[in-house]
Amino acid sequence: MILEQPPFWFILIAFLGALCPLVFIHEYGHYIVGRWFGVGAETFSIGFGREIAGWTDKRGTRWKVGWLPLGGYVRFTGDMDPASMGKDLHKLAPDIRARAFHAKPVWQRALIVAAGPAANFLAAILIFAAFFAIVGIPRTPPIVGQVQAGSSAAAAGLATGDRILSVAGREVETFADVRQVVSMRPGETVAIIVDRGGRQMNLTSKLREVVEADNFGQRFRIGRLGVAPVERPTYERPGALQVIPEATEHTVKVTRAMAEGLWQIITGRRPVQELGGPMKMAQIAGQQASLGWFEFFQIVALFSINLGFINLLPVPMLDGGHLALYAVEAARRKPLGERAQEWMFRGGLAALMTLLLFTTLNDLGSFGLWHRLGELMG
Repeated sequence: MILEQPPFWFILIAFLGALCPLVFIHEYGHYIVGRWFGVGAETFSIGFGREIAGWTDKRGTRWKVGWLPLGGYVRFTGDMDPASMGKDLHKLAPDIRARAFHAKPVWQRALIVAAGPAANFLAAILIFAAFFAIVGIPRTPPIVGQVQAGSSAAAAGLATGDRILSVAGREVETFADVRQVVSMRPGETVAIIVDRGGRQMNLTSKLREVVEADNFGQRFRIGRLGVAPVERPTYERPGALQVIPEATEHTVKVTRAMAEGLWQIITGRRPVQELGGPMKMAQIAGQQASLGWFEFFQIVALFSINLGFINLLPVPMLDGGHLALYAVEAARRKPLGERAQEWMFRGGLAALMTLLLFTTLNDLGSFGLWHRLGELMG
């Protein structure tokens, strides 16, 4: 049964309820590590554009909310331009320069910048840890209980009782791991290693490409092997000392899957139409929130990982771009020239704006806008 899409007001509230706390967590990571290193903060903003609410604390930091809640920023002392290049640092008074971001050693600046994405990964770990403590961890063993006739698994020679050890070079510990690796590779030929009665066997399978629909009728491509587990899904609650390591491992798996999906798009193995932007994120947030709190916090954890991952990409204007420049600075023992940095940040800004425009057009296409316009035009 296809569920009805939630109303616009509900989607908007769910999106802001998911995104704004994650932006705050990200920026607070920058802010608190900067404070530890004695860096002054002039502004802490959630959202861009004109201020709609705010206050100034006793340290002189202006905490505010902008009218466009699609991000945020911390302006440290000495940040004299949006790219945080720290030009004209010598013009600052000595007491202000001592608290300036760019007056700090490069390793401190790198830690301050890396703290934002790290805070997002930590938030996801804590959410997953709460899920694992309450619900448990899926522990269904990767043992084949049934092979679908005519499936990719049957063609590859998989048999009931086989224990799958790896798929496409990825070791698997549970049946959920098998599904995750297979679903990411529709139509691809993959190597599968199984244990059959104590004997290791190397098989090859061309995964079937199938199109499935979620609860709201949205269609997506996945790979399918054609096997079922030997037992019903089982869940195991980890001990108090295990829950954080297990949640960390799960966060690493999700991050790796995101990186792999992005690489597949870059290399042409997946269509660029699968790239989504803020509008698609808002729709997903609203849909998951309409299913319940459990589903909503699951998507919040995924959004948090996505925010951390995207910000680590080595693109100027993003945290990863700053970290790349700091690595060059550490290797050269001096920063790149101001003009070179300025052109790099201009290019990074242009790339980000182009990506935002492209994903927005993709989002509108996924909502059927272009199809409807085509019908109207005849």
